Amino acid sequence: MKKKLLSVLLAMVMVLCLAACGGGDKPADDQAGDDKEAIKVCVVYSGKLGDKSYNDSCNEGATKAAADFGVEIKSLEGTVATEWEANFLSACEDGYDLVICSSSNFQPYLEQYASSYPDVKFAIIDTTVPGDNIVSISFAQNQGSFLAGAAAAMFTEHSEIEGVNDEAIIGWVGGMEIPVLEDFYIGYEAGAKYINPDIQILKTFVGAWDNPLEGKNHTLAKYDAGADIVMNVASGTGVGVLEGAKEAGKYAIGVDLNQDYDQPGSILTSMVKRVDTACYSVIEAVVNGTFAGNSVSYLDVAGKGVSLTDFAAIKEALGEQFPEEIITKITEIEEKIVSGEIVVPNYEGFGPQN
Repeated sequence: MKKKLLSVLLAMVMVLCLAACGGGDKPADDQAGDDKEAIKVCVVYSGKLGDKSYNDSCNEGATKAAADFGVEIKSLEGTVATEWEANFLSACEDGYDLVICSSSNFQPYLEQYASSYPDVKFAIIDTTVPGDNIVSISFAQNQGSFLAGAAAAMFTEHSEIEGVNDEAIIGWVGGMEIPVLEDFYIGYEAGAKYINPDIQILKTFVGAWDNPLEGKNHTLAKYDAGADIVMNVASGTGVGVLEGAKEAGKYAIGVDLNQDYDQPGSILTSMVKRVDTACYSVIEAVVNGTFAGNSVSYLDVAGKGVSLTDFAAIKEALGEQFPEEIITKITEIEEKIVSGEIVVPNYEGFGPQN
C-alpha cells in the first residue's frame, strides 16, 4: 500500500515539474506572436540627421518607438526636392507599413501619390493633408515663438549685460521660405511687440536647411545691423546661427530641441517643438491598431507640444546678472495663452481648425 502511494506521489510531482518548466506546446496565439513580422516604418527627411534640431528630434521619437515596440525603422535623408520625391516613392514601393513624412516639404508628393498606395499608412508632420490613409500632426509653433519673441524683447532691454546694446532690435533667421516658418515668424513678431510695440525685427531666409556657413553669415549681418539676439529656425543651417552668436559675443535662441548648451552662455533659451512626440505617437498608433486616417492632431502650449526651455544655461553663465523677471513674465504669458486671454495670430492656413 505504501509503495503504491509513493508511486502516485512521484507521478504527480513529475506532472507538476513538467508544467512548471514549460513542458508541452505553447498556445497557438503565442506561437503566432513569435512568427509575426515586425512593423516596418520609414521616415523620410527633407534634410540630414545630425542637425541637433528638427530632424534629430524626429529621429529621437522613432528611435524610442523602435526600442519600446520592436518596430523596424528606416531613415531616408535628402537635401533637395528631387531626392525628397525619390525617397518618398521608394518608401511607398518597398513594403513599409507606415511612411512618416517628417516635414511639410513632402506635402505635394503625399497629395499626388498617397491614393495610389491605399495599403500604406502615411503620416505628415508640420502640415495637414487629407486622406483616408493619412494622419496629420501640426504644432502651434506660433504660440511657442510668441514666448520666444517676448523673451528676446525683454532681454534686449538689459544693456548692462555684456553683448547687449541699447537698441530695441532683434533678429530672426529661417531656413527655407515655407508657410510653417512664416507661422513661426508671425508668432515671434507678435510676442516681441507684445512687450515693445516699437521693437524692430530683422528677418531673413537662408534658402537651405543644411548651410551653416550661410546661417552664420545671415546672423552676423543682423548683429552688425544692431540686433543683439537672433532666433534660429533653420534646422542644420541653424548650427551657424548659434556659432555666430558665440563668435560675435551676442545671443541667440535655439529651436526644436534644447540647444541651450550647444554654445553655453550664448543661448538665451530654445523654443522646443515636440517633433519626437509626434513621430513616436503615430508609430504607437499603428502598433496598437488605433491609427485613424483623415485625422489631425494639434500640439500647442496647453498640451506641452511647444514650450521654452528653463533658461538654466544662461542663468549659469550670467549669474546674478540674469534678469529673473523674464521667467516670471514668460510664465504669466504662457498662462494667458492657455486661458485664451492672449490669442496668438497664425499665418494663413495654420491653426487648430486646419
